[in-house]
Amino acid sequence: MNIEPFADGAANLMWVKSSYSTGEGPQCVEVAAASGVVHVRDSKDRQGPRLAFTPAEWSAFITYAADRV
Repeated sequence: MNIEPFADGAANLMWVKSSYSTGEGPQCVEVAAASGVVHVRDSKDRQGPRLAFTPAEWSAFITYAADRV
């Protein structure tokens, strides 16, 4: 996993908001897939830092999280 500062080159990503995100709550997550990397950011701080995962890391996280819901 990497933490990435905001970069103009990432502006072309198609961000998708989590279905668990709400406008009122603290859980506001958006994800964007690019070639070889999955970006994650706080939808309330779109210019802030982002996490970057390899597709394998992201898949492992999703599998782990889904087992705990």
